Amino acid sequence: MPGFEIFGDEERREVNEVLETGVLFRYGFDAARKDRWKAKTFEKELCRITGAKFAHLCSSGTAALSTALAACGIGAGDEVIVPPFTFVATFEAVLNAGAVPVFSEIDDTLCLDPDAIEDVLTPRTKAVMPVHMCGAMAQIDAIKDLCDRKGLILLEDACQALGATFNGKSLGRFGRMGCFSFDPVKTITCGEGGGVITDDKELYVRADAYADHGHDHIGTDRGAEDHILLGTNYRISELNAAVGVAQIRKLDHILSLQRANKKALKDALSGFDGVSFRRIPDVEGDSATFLSFFLPDEARARQIAKSLAENGVDGCFYWYDNNWHYIRKWHHLKSLKAAARLPAQLADNLRDYSHIELPGSDSVMSRCISMLIKLSWTQDDLASRIESMRKAFKS
Repeated sequence: MPGFEIFGDEERREVNEVLETGVLFRYGFDAARKDRWKAKTFEKELCRITGAKFAHLCSSGTAALSTALAACGIGAGDEVIVPPFTFVATFEAVLNAGAVPVFSEIDDTLCLDPDAIEDVLTPRTKAVMPVHMCGAMAQIDAIKDLCDRKGLILLEDACQALGATFNGKSLGRFGRMGCFSFDPVKTITCGEGGGVITDDKELYVRADAYADHGHDHIGTDRGAEDHILLGTNYRISELNAAVGVAQIRKLDHILSLQRANKKALKDALSGFDGVSFRRIPDVEGDSATFLSFFLPDEARARQIAKSLAENGVDGCFYWYDNNWHYIRKWHHLKSLKAAARLPAQLADNLRDYSHIELPGSDSVMSRCISMLIKLSWTQDDLASRIESMRKAFKS
């Protein structure tokens, strides 16, 4: 991780095929494009990889989340349960739908704790959106069981977990829709891009239309398309999709590299005092983008994070202080600092995010360090990194 580490002739060839036609737009211009449809090709590959019946490619992972929420009819005043450890896009998409993000505790999987979700349910709860963080899964079977029992919509934010599975089934396929990101630092990248998957044709049709101003995409004449609903512009370009076509065909190779490199580092860390590891419900299904581990307490975690950096062990994240990924530093959310005045109905329904208490999540995240797994490491690089890790833990 990320896919840009192994850019090569495959990506250049796919991009050049688009440039040769001059058609950068994903729809229409049928004759000029010479039957080169990179977004459509990527969608077919995404279905092949995940086993989903339908896939729609869009401009970002954030756009994918917004599209899935809209397709599932989640909007004004609906409550959506989300984790406090995620990327800010998760709650931004909920807010932009006019819905209310409700934060629930995570557990040692670094994902939503299924046992805690019931504590935050209200009559307005409409959906649960677990986030499969750092390449591995939530307890998605238990979360799905809860949603089924309570009649709630399950939407999966699998933006960081392409290629990960649970009991052989791709993450993103347990709920009504699943979302992926292909931004610059994901397992595979388009530069910018995202995608939604589903097995429900009606949801796919709604998502496909919503992301392109409501167009139904029936026929070959762009001007003859009908508008089946109100939408927006979340289209991906053919250039971005072309990069993704080459990247997704490398996914098996990427996963193999990540898993081997992660194993080498985990084996080394296993011998260090006080280290325990993130619980992964299905180890075989881990995409292995990160190695996440715990120290006995916050003080030791801070010390080790500092020592790792001082010893040149790069790519280590102490999420507890991270302002992109953990609620403790989301000051813009806590103050509801929006670009424009929030709609009255939304503002009236929002929680007081400045006083959220999540002691279970704080206990987990204050002790956690995640180490990015790179694709480009050689055996010498791994050996040198492990030696530097030993020095960091001895200091």
